[in-house]
Amino acid sequence: MTKILLVEDNEMNRDMLTRRLERKGFEVVIAVDGQAGVDMASSSSPDIILMDLSLPVIDGWEATRKIKADPATHSIPVIALTA
Repeated sequence: MTKILLVEDNEMNRDMLTRRLERKGFEVVIAVDGQAGVDMASSSSPDIILMDLSLPVIDGWEATRKIKADPATHSIPVIALTA
């Protein structure tokens, strides 16, 4: 099963995306801020990351830079999300 890390601080967006992705058969793990997204990229080993760009703690741009700079996570595809 493909695991998706959803990094999204807006609860409505998070719930809607999670429901849709799970109905399509994906496993979804969630982070609610940019730093949590960076941490979970390492700890949960997702196949792909959906990254909101406007996030608390660190924004999606910086979180993506950190993920891409880490040899353990640099190969995970990151798709930017914005509402």
